[in-house]
Amino acid sequence: MLGYNWLIMERQTVKLQGFNVDTFTFEEALEYITEKHGQVVTINPEMIQYAQKNQDFANVLENADMVIPDGIGVEIGLKILGYHVRRIPGVEFARKLIDKFSEKSLPIAFVGAKPEIVEKAVLNVHKENPDMNVCYVQDGYFKDDERVLKELGESGAKLVLVALGSPKQEFFIKRAKELLPGAVLIGIGGSFDVWSGVVKRAPVIYQKLGLEWLYRTVKEPQRIKRIFPTLPLFVLNVIKEKFGA
Repeated sequence: MLGYNWLIMERQTVKLQGFNVDTFTFEEALEYITEKHGQVVTINPEMIQYAQKNQDFANVLENADMVIPDGIGVEIGLKILGYHVRRIPGVEFARKLIDKFSEKSLPIAFVGAKPEIVEKAVLNVHKENPDMNVCYVQDGYFKDDERVLKELGESGAKLVLVALGSPKQEFFIKRAKELLPGAVLIGIGGSFDVWSGVVKRAPVIYQKLGLEWLYRTVKEPQRIKRIFPTLPLFVLNVIKEKFGA
């Protein structure tokens, strides 16, 4: 056990487009999941829209142990519905999880990204936190899921960071969770790219204003197809939800 606060902390969620989103603050979410364990989903508008079309993915979201509002679109959607829930960036949340688990040298696994990316990410994070206990590293270019799941289960990892992109990482975690019932497993998309130094996060001012997506879009114009029309349509659908349209 890392603490006992979860014994008196209840999980409270609100509905957004039919799916549960946790209302924890950053610190509350950190404390809750490190004691409760299980699958953490870092949800964004694209994931919600995909879940509306794919029942298997919808089931994954519904059965997740915690769903944190990662995308700025989710925070905007919740505000429209009258919920003051702050965004919890997955890349920051996962990094704090590493620090928390490293305090007791609990084993951590990294799965995903290109071989050179995940290796560099592990190296850089280890430099920042020499107490990190890495028990398993696997790049995302594997075809034998059964082998990786078996190795991961045998690793005894207590924290599993999966960067395979959504929805693949959520489906993978769902299976891995059965093999590691006492672990925290979280899908973190492109976080390894950030930790490796290949991708730079937006300046702090952009992060505080919730405009990190804009900064990244300017730097990576190809992201426009991902954001538009997904984000505007998502906001429109939430407005319709609010007024029962």
